Amino acid sequence: MAKFKEALERGKKAHSQQQEDANAPMADFGTQARTWLNDVVVASLEAAKAEVAGEIAIDIDTTPRRQVKALTPSARFQIYRKPGLKKTAKRTFTVNVQLSGEVSVSSPGMVAEDVGNIGDRSDQRFRNLVVKLIEDVAKDMS
Repeated sequence: MAKFKEALERGKKAHSQQQEDANAPMADFGTQARTWLNDVVVASLEAAKAEVAGEIAIDIDTTPRRQVKALTPSARFQIYRKPGLKKTAKRTFTVNVQLSGEVSVSSPGMVAEDVGNIGDRSDQRFRNLVVKLIEDVAKDMS
């Protein structure tokens, strides 16, 4: 009988813990997504911008006007050769966060590339893609 009472008490404690967890404030998805965009995307682009500052320029737009209060935020960035050099064609890329938390990068004429999930704080996949995009843009402008 003592084991039954102990099990009953553990069940009550577990139920009350679940109630507390359910009542705890959860971070807004849009806030989480914007934080991920700032921590991973903007930080990676800023680092790449500093590395290629000689010939290639990277412009970052973290809040496109039409998506300021969007549930699924996005960021845009452009990669182009600095003015005054041979060609200055710009390529614009969009980083989209889906409701599932998955993040992809796309551009006109490019198949969207998956770069991870906002739950994953690693920026390695995004950095690797940025390097590839910079190389592609540099090749196109040669």
